[in-house]
Amino acid sequence: MQDLLDALASGDDERAENCIPAIVDLGAAVIPPLLELTRARDADSRWWAVRALAASSHTCAAHLLPLLDDPAADVRAAAALALCNHPHGDAIPALTKSLADEDSLAASLAMTALVKIGKPATESLIEVASSAKMGARIFALRALSEICDHRAIPVLMRSMSEESAVLQYWAQIGLERLGLDMVYIKP
Repeated sequence: MQDLLDALASGDDERAENCIPAIVDLGAAVIPPLLELTRARDADSRWWAVRALAASSHTCAAHLLPLLDDPAADVRAAAALALCNHPHGDAIPALTKSLADEDSLAASLAMTALVKIGKPATESLIEVASSAKMGARIFALRALSEICDHRAIPVLMRSMSEESAVLQYWAQIGLERLGLDMVYIKP
């Protein structure tokens, strides 16, 4: 196992990627050493640890949640992507917070993970779409447009009158997907 972990943290991307299947084959026994590697000093090692955790069926959302606050944007993005593979309702608060990440890739991947969680994320997304800063609101509306939960109709309707064309766009898409697209006829 140690040889595989050393390869993972070697700094050689091809070598690290090639050892992922063997690491996954180790099963649950490799999860604690991978979690330890997520606390390494260098971001590259932490990223590869997250990559390996994402590939393992023995990983749970709780393993990945702390990594959404990693100082390195790449690690935060990898953690959000890993949560797309391991969606769970327990991740909703942390992923919702990540919609405001300064790194747009990390925020976008957090949105994708919330979409994978689906309707259980609706209430949190409505709250963000109603009151957060613009970037997070856009991601929240986009997620709501993909989840297609009727509870989002009021916030989607309110967003149609926003000054932001992007908010209007995602609100319109969400309403169309819910079957509430509107045709305006000039009298």
